[in-house]
Amino acid sequence: MLDAEMTAAYLERIGADRPERPDAAALRRLHERHVLSVPFDTLDFHIPREVFYKDARVVDKIVRERRGGVCGETSTAFHFLLRSLGFATTMHHGRVWFGDRLSAPYNHLLLSVDIDREKWIVDVGFGKTSRYPLLRDSEEPQRNAHGEFVVRKVDGRTYDVFRNGKPQFRFYDEEVDLSVDLDQVVWWMGTCPESPTLQNMICSRPTEEGRVTLKDDVLTVVSGDERETEKLTGDAEVLAAYEKWFGFTLPERPVPGPHARHDPSRVMAVERD
Repeated sequence: MLDAEMTAAYLERIGADRPERPDAAALRRLHERHVLSVPFDTLDFHIPREVFYKDARVVDKIVRERRGGVCGETSTAFHFLLRSLGFATTMHHGRVWFGDRLSAPYNHLLLSVDIDREKWIVDVGFGKTSRYPLLRDSEEPQRNAHGEFVVRKVDGRTYDVFRNGKPQFRFYDEEVDLSVDLDQVVWWMGTCPESPTLQNMICSRPTEEGRVTLKDDVLTVVSGDERETEKLTGDAEVLAAYEKWFGFTLPERPVPGPHARHDPSRVMAVERD
């Protein structure tokens, strides 16, 4: 749980008011503000810097440093915020779909929230995620500014989430234990040459009109049907882009690590339609 000061700072970070009650309308607003404010980024795996996901240090990164992170960071931080606001949250692990194959277990982390006997999927850390929470137990299309989403039950404990007809990830009912369950996968993500976080140095967030993405020194801004891509020149331009588009400053420009490469089968979810 976060204290009152950190809770207020977190709400300020995402531009949200403190809700009067932990209901579905409040969850929808908080989810939208988090998705639009906190970028998905893999920068710390390239700087490199230790990645925290178990305690308030992940909240410090997002709130005090105004940074983003991968799913294990953003979902954990949001979990702490929602709990502090009175929401009943559960953390779940998932597997990302790459075409017709699934990643290894625990390669995605997300939440569910129980409100008035309904369960909502809350995912603020998956690249091209839904702008709003998704009802878990409805197979009807759920449309918003980020696409058409469908949740399909695979079996008694497993669900698939689709965006615009394509599978995004599979997740499981079992609750994640932050104290032990993610240690091995976080170590793997930061050390294995096959890790997509090491192969892709990226920072991205949706906007009201589209999306902005900075992959190393290539900036892509999508607004409606327009798409502009620019190769930035020099460290100063790259650092200025992080500040302008994502709202944080870095002491020096991060550069892709030795395992970075462009493999179409290993791009991050944020780059896939």
